[in-house]
Amino acid sequence: MAELLRTTINGTYMEVMVDPKQRLADFLRNDLMLTGTKIGCRKGECGACTVIMDGRAVTSCLVSVMRAMDADIWTIEGLGNGMDLHPLQKAFIEKGAVQCGFCTPGMIMSAKALWDGNPSPSKEEIREALSGNICRCTGYVKIEEAVSSATADLRKGGHV
Repeated sequence: MAELLRTTINGTYMEVMVDPKQRLADFLRNDLMLTGTKIGCRKGECGACTVIMDGRAVTSCLVSVMRAMDADIWTIEGLGNGMDLHPLQKAFIEKGAVQCGFCTPGMIMSAKALWDGNPSPSKEEIREALSGNICRCTGYVKIEEAVSSATADLRKGGHV
């Protein structure tokens, strides 16, 4: 039996009927067509499905859709502004931190959640924030460089 979900996703408030048994990741991808949220392990171990929920990075494959009631959720599609990429997205491209791209949305959302709470993170804090995200292609050097580079740009007067 469907239930009413009231939530805000990428700045848009919505009321929608949902299957309360589904996971947030499936709702985002299948119902809202926000396919930037990837499905990897379905066990919360790979980080591919990471979104920001009420200011925290969460693995959406472990979150019941009904836990999103009255929540403020951001997905990779909510970053940037139309054709303007978010500084983290630009840095991932510029630093070659994207290989297959499967982990990239989750990595960027984890980094964005870090920035939201700490706009000047150290390299150690960046590593910790990304520790829940697995990348099989790049290793982590270029990813850490991208987040560090975007952070340095932010310190020089960029925007989050």
